[in-house]
Amino acid sequence: MEVLYQEMYKMKAVEARKGVIKTYEETKSIRKTAKLWGTSRLVVRKWIRRYHERGEKGLEDVSRRPKRSPLRTPLPIEEKVLKMRKEKGYGRRRIAWFLLREEKIEISENTITHILRRAGLGRKKKQRKVFYPARWAYDEDTPFKLAQVDTKDIYDKGTLGTMIWTHITRKHLPRYQWTFCEGRTRIRFLSFSRKLTLPMAFVLLLLL
Repeated sequence: MEVLYQEMYKMKAVEARKGVIKTYEETKSIRKTAKLWGTSRLVVRKWIRRYHERGEKGLEDVSRRPKRSPLRTPLPIEEKVLKMRKEKGYGRRRIAWFLLREEKIEISENTITHILRRAGLGRKKKQRKVFYPARWAYDEDTPFKLAQVDTKDIYDKGTLGTMIWTHITRKHLPRYQWTFCEGRTRIRFLSFSRKLTLPMAFVLLLLL
């Protein structure tokens, strides 16, 4: 029976790695060990190498935190940011503005956000109230009395992949997808257009 390395890794990482080493010592084959444990040969080689270098100690997790952070904001600047938040309660935008005006220190708002979060001074975002029309749309007896319409740009290379993205761009296929969701039955109608304009929305409604 094949051993599922991923499952055992989640439960007891070190024990799973010991099992990999034991299987390799019995089979003398990296490929067979990887197959039995349902993992890659690279993973097997990594733990064999660490085991040979440091013994069982090498099978323990190693911190990935860098010893140095050359791009990290200098400590004096971080202290100024934290002082403004604690004493005046300023947000990241106002802190950036005051540092630039008073101290001639240029620092981005995102950097200030990271500094505040590391210090535990970040502000929690308010949860948005979800408005879901279908909750009361089901009380409607007449179909198409309520509908939800939205659009999406489907030219997303990360989602489609290079092959499909290249195909639709070369063929000049429509870029925008229109989704019409009927509130009562939740039936969806799809339409596509090359432009994202109000007339295109009216055409979709006329077709329905």
